[in-house]
Amino acid sequence: MEIQDIHSRALAETIFKRSIFYSLYERRLESQIIRNSLPNHIAIILDGNRRWARYHFVGLKNGHLMGADKAEELLNWIHDLGIRITTLYVLSNENLERRGEEINTIYKLLQIKLEKLYNDSRIHRRQMKIKAIGNIKILPRELQEILGKLERETVNYNNMFLNIAIAYGGQKELVDAIKKIATMAKSGKIDVDDIDETIIESCLYTSHLPQPEPDLILRTSGEKRLSGFLMWQSAYSELVFMDVFWPEFRKIDLMRAIRTYQRRIRRFGK
Repeated sequence: MEIQDIHSRALAETIFKRSIFYSLYERRLESQIIRNSLPNHIAIILDGNRRWARYHFVGLKNGHLMGADKAEELLNWIHDLGIRITTLYVLSNENLERRGEEINTIYKLLQIKLEKLYNDSRIHRRQMKIKAIGNIKILPRELQEILGKLERETVNYNNMFLNIAIAYGGQKELVDAIKKIATMAKSGKIDVDDIDETIIESCLYTSHLPQPEPDLILRTSGEKRLSGFLMWQSAYSELVFMDVFWPEFRKIDLMRAIRTYQRRIRRFGK
């Protein structure tokens, strides 16, 4: 897609969004999807901050800032639609290898947004359990602390669930699960013949969820791969790939993805 086309699309969408037609379309789309079965667990790969910034000539920092703001908006949309479980792929293990200036910017933005979330009374009204999944120990101490505070503050909530996949890698998750199972077998807590799907799932990062498996996995930016996201849990998830960069993501994009999910027939391999 040419840069000129990106700018033209952004301008057209801005005008459209401000018009009454956008509001009417949004309400109509929402009325359609709430009449059908909504996904109980949505997982989203937040992709495209850097490319959005390059196309708009605004700098990487602004791209990540817009992406962070969009994630904050998303939580309100999720609540409005009544979706119970949300897992956001925020930062992968590979992302940590980016240039020092960029990764430090991401860390600072995460710190600001997580602090804001911690002080948001809505997480208590919504009874939302918040948990970070990933190799949290390799993150800066300040991030570890705020993530720990969020988990402790919401540990007894079970109405809604927000999982933040940060410093996450699907292969690392499976390796950690295998190590836990090997330790249990070595100590005599389980026999090798006891190892089954239930044992494995109990050792994954998502074991605290009432439904670890996402019904719908959505990725923005046009990339059509999962990049190791929830490798075990995604076995029968419905996948939707959207050709929109994360900072441009709108509520109607979320609802379109849900509508696509609702139109599919889930067979679970049968």
